[in-house]
Order: sequence, then C-alpha cells, then structure tokens
Amino acid sequence: MNQIYETDRLILKILDKSHAQIVLDYFLRNKTFLEEWEARGPKDFYTVQYHEKRLDDDLINFNNGIGLRFWIFKKTEPDKTIGTISFNNIVRGAFLSCHLGYKLDEAELNKGYITEAIKKGIDIVFNELGLHRIEANIMPKNKRSLRVVEKLGFYNEGLAYKYLKINGKWEDHIHMVLLNENV
Repeated sequence: MNQIYETDRLILKILDKSHAQIVLDYFLRNKTFLEEWEARGPKDFYTVQYHEKRLDDDLINFNNGIGLRFWIFKKTEPDKTIGTISFNNIVRGAFLSCHLGYKLDEAELNKGYITEAIKKGIDIVFNELGLHRIEANIMPKNKRSLRVVEKLGFYNEGLAYKYLKINGKWEDHIHMVLLNENV
C-alpha cells in the first residue's frame, strides 16, 4: 500500500512527525470552526509536540493495520494541508470494517474537495485493504457532512443516542454505512 495518492486536484499523504507544524497550522486556522464538531482535545493540543506524538501514533496504527489517516493537500498548494480523512478501528476477520472520519479547512468548504478525497479513500479501503464495511457517525445538525456521505452512496442505518461527547455535550449521531458488495 502506498503512502501518497493523487486525485484530479488533490494529494493524499500519510504524514510523519516531521510534518507536525503543518498539521498544527491547520488546527490553529480552524480552531473556532471545528469546536462545534469535535471532541475537546487535551490541554497541549495546540502544540507541535502533541501533533508529533499524534502523527507517530497514526504511523504505528498504519503499520499495525488498524488505522489509516491521510492528510489532504491541493496540488496547487502542496505544502499546506486543508484537511484529513481517516479510517480508524479497522477490524479484520468476519467483520472487515472501519470507521470513517474527516474534516476540512473552513476556507475550502463547498468546493468538492472532501468528497473527492473520501472517494479515493473508499477505493483504497475497499480495493487495497479488502474491507466490507465503512461506518460514518454524523451529528444530525451537520447537514454538509451528511450530504457528503450520501453523495458517495452511504445509507442511514439508524440513530445512536448520545453517541459522542462533542464540545462538552453528549450528541446523537446518525449511523451512515457503505458496503463493499465485492467482498
């Protein structure tokens, strides 16, 4: 499996800790925007050291086959990340499943970038990793995010009540699923 992939407009990369400043810059640019949608981070979240550790952990998860996180770059700006897609909790055996997570720079919304990146990620997860199921859990009020996965063929499998603690409050999430019918 590669660590760099391309789409028409994007480069998807698995990063190491040498890219921690680029990742921190992304989170600093989007601090206010992401608060509504994210779990609260630890006190040291907005430090290079935190993101060095997190990128190390992502690489360990990748190497152990239990996680896959790509950082998204526009081909026109290859040194500035505009978001990330992740496939976490990869389970093999009879389940062959994972959870999808994604976030995009507020300045890049409504340009189709996240849909383009996830579409490539789905291809990798289904065709290179051979998984059967991708699950995405999305707050009902996050209409943009729901539209993204619906465009990609995910279907609603139900509502998980008080599923995740987001910005200090337990939030319901719609359980969206995409199946690989070729497995």
